[in-house]
Amino acid sequence: MIKQLQEKPWWNNAQSVFMISFGAIFYGFGLVAVNIKNNLAEGGITGITLLFRAWWGIDPAYTTILLNIPLIILGYRFLGRRGLIFTIYGTLALSASLWIWQRVAWAQTIDLHHDLFIAGVMAGIFGGFGSGMIYRFGGTTGGSDVVARILELERGIPMGKTLLVIDVFVLLASLSYLDIEHMMYTLLASFVFSKIVDATQDGSYSAKGMLIISQANQEISQALMSELERGTTFFNGEGGYQHSQQPVLYCVVAPSEIVTAKKIIMKLDEHAFVSIIDVHEAVGEGFTYLRPRKSIFKHH
Repeated sequence: MIKQLQEKPWWNNAQSVFMISFGAIFYGFGLVAVNIKNNLAEGGITGITLLFRAWWGIDPAYTTILLNIPLIILGYRFLGRRGLIFTIYGTLALSASLWIWQRVAWAQTIDLHHDLFIAGVMAGIFGGFGSGMIYRFGGTTGGSDVVARILELERGIPMGKTLLVIDVFVLLASLSYLDIEHMMYTLLASFVFSKIVDATQDGSYSAKGMLIISQANQEISQALMSELERGTTFFNGEGGYQHSQQPVLYCVVAPSEIVTAKKIIMKLDEHAFVSIIDVHEAVGEGFTYLRPRKSIFKHH
């Protein structure tokens, strides 16, 4: 296993270990100081550990490890050794975090004045950010994360959808010790959790993609590269009605540059067809790094 980790530069692995630890600490704190303190449930294996705590008073720090043993064994086949190592580490880190935070007096004294709305939002923020950091650096916290990761790798099913289905069953079981009011705020926490996980896990530069069809594509391309300093790409397109060949211009810009880009296009061709799409992730030279800084003063 050590050999597998050494395949990547040591500083990459050290960074991953550190950030997985940070994420587990953040997640564990939210569970102890917000979820448990305000009697909110949780989805997945973590939710099952809270069920065991409510039913039999078993410490979630212990059940986190016990419930994950068979799932980690299953995950060995699909995650590879490096992924498995970070999954085991993430599980142990979360378990240790839960154990420690339950014994830190300060974490037990946070008072939200019985405001379940704030508690639900905070639970989602802490859990989502902590889990997102763990996912982003190649780990999981075990449990349903492992199942979701396997289905994503093998079946192409997004992790979010699998986690949602599992969460539904766990949350329904949680009604055995929660009332409807606390369950509704738990659902609020789950919603916030999913949004924060996506934002944290992606962690990349958000962007907009522009598909442009115009008789002045060459001029538009030059203007976008000159005025916005964004790269452009041409695709070969064919009209569906007349089957005429027409180049399609593609450009990725920052959301704040959309208005400027549309003005540039309309100035050169007011009849241009422009389709603006959300870009889930944009990385690479010319967009997220090594982009020339714009000068306040233009030289003529």
